[in-house]
Amino acid sequence: MPYGLIAGNGRFPILALETAKTLGVDVVAIGIREEASPEIERLAARTYWISLGALSKLISICKSEGITELMMAGQVKHVSIFSSIQPDWRLAKLLFSLKEKNTEALIGGVAQVLADEGIRLVDSTLLLKPLLAGEGVLTKRGLETDEEKEVRYGRRIANALAGFDVGQAVVICDRACVALEAMEGTDAMLRRAAALVNGRPLRLIKSSRRRQHMLWDVPVAGLNTIDVMVETGATVLACDAGRTLLLDKDEVIARANTAGIAIVGYPPMEQGAV
Repeated sequence: MPYGLIAGNGRFPILALETAKTLGVDVVAIGIREEASPEIERLAARTYWISLGALSKLISICKSEGITELMMAGQVKHVSIFSSIQPDWRLAKLLFSLKEKNTEALIGGVAQVLADEGIRLVDSTLLLKPLLAGEGVLTKRGLETDEEKEVRYGRRIANALAGFDVGQAVVICDRACVALEAMEGTDAMLRRAAALVNGRPLRLIKSSRRRQHMLWDVPVAGLNTIDVMVETGATVLACDAGRTLLLDKDEVIARANTAGIAIVGYPPMEQGAV
């Protein structure tokens, strides 16, 4: 039986499908019409397109293809989830039942509906384990003393933020937290932070959710992340080792080296650790 892959935006689903094709793994792509690139059609064994909110159609596709294991790859803008979604009857029923309408509750609810239909969500990084950030300094340049202090401070804040299912990143400057990630995403957060600090260097810290699984909402950094860091004067990317995807990893590290950016992977902190 084939794997199913729900494709959002960005490079994540493209790389997952490329890897599957190289390995000879049969993957059926289900593209989110508002988000995914048409390129998935070239890489997947078969491709279907659905609109955000079409939960019944997703289940119907999986059953017709014999899909019992489904992975989620790529981003769906949080703003789209909460402002542009047009739910079908099945998703509307789920939304009505949720006590909280954050991403964790929504996708967790969808996962339960799928499980009730015999469809299991599997690790989003299943096909991309080599692209997970390793532990330690990943670039030519390590952290300077002031950067290390700011990262240590920022990781405590990012760790606390991750526990509230709000965002997965913070920006630190001069040992002050100048921005927390919310629905706008990392790039917009960096630009917002840069507007506040008058050219002083920024440190970007990403933190993963404190849960056992990596079924959805895995922290991601890619080439565009490095480009925006250069644009906004960010000198450090600190992330959770083994739980953060560095898409196009070798090129990301090479581009960071050219820009003098340090990338460092840290052991994930326990929830609530300070």
